[in-house]
Amino acid sequence: MENLRLNKYLSHNTKYSRREADELIKDGHVKIRGKVVTDLSTKVQKGDKVYLKGRFVHPKNEFTVLVYNKKKGELVAKKDDRGRKTIYENLSGRYRHFIPIGRLDFASEGLILLTDSPTVATALMTSNLERVYFLKIKGQVTDQIEEAMKKGFSADIATKGAHKKTKIISMEFAPFLWYKIQKNSGGYTKLKVAINEGKNRELRRFFGYFNADVVDLKRVEFGGISLDIAPGKSRFLTKTEYHSLHTYLQGLKKA
Repeated sequence: MENLRLNKYLSHNTKYSRREADELIKDGHVKIRGKVVTDLSTKVQKGDKVYLKGRFVHPKNEFTVLVYNKKKGELVAKKDDRGRKTIYENLSGRYRHFIPIGRLDFASEGLILLTDSPTVATALMTSNLERVYFLKIKGQVTDQIEEAMKKGFSADIATKGAHKKTKIISMEFAPFLWYKIQKNSGGYTKLKVAINEGKNRELRRFFGYFNADVVDLKRVEFGGISLDIAPGKSRFLTKTEYHSLHTYLQGLKKA
């Protein structure tokens, strides 16, 4: 946990979010090495003892991961300036400081993982773990689309399917891990796909490039953790899932 920005250290080891931690720091409620710290860029070094409102902040050695089934029409954000509903409105207040591991856009649904550990969040967001999705696209899966799913491709302009304010114009699309075309009827195709990246609206951009717009997108699995709860509900990882995750993270450390 050393060399971690102070607000992240507080959010990981207390009930406060990073934004709330920033306010506590600015208001002079945090001490390190017996001195009040108000500089938001401060980092916690090895051996530092951090006090919040006079109480020692015990560093956590363990972490918690939640599985949440995001509904369409929810944002993966703490709040929205347009008043749209967020996933945190369906979660207990005790989890407001949990960090989402990747995101799903407003119109998408399905599995979101959240954790109280910035280290775990970063490790999983940047991992090559398998992500599995159900998709419904306009039109058919053409030979050109299948070739791109098998081999990947580079797009100079990959903005169709992206947020209208995106600053990401081009994109490299890696080959899909696997895919299965399930049904083709009424001008739409349903398929199940697996990828191992989590780029900004990657699947919407991929199919949008071929004018096969994604009309439904649901994530059903992340790194072997499956979606098995109703929309708007959450659960903790099982013992087996925690064991697998610990094993994976230990492997990253050794690597």
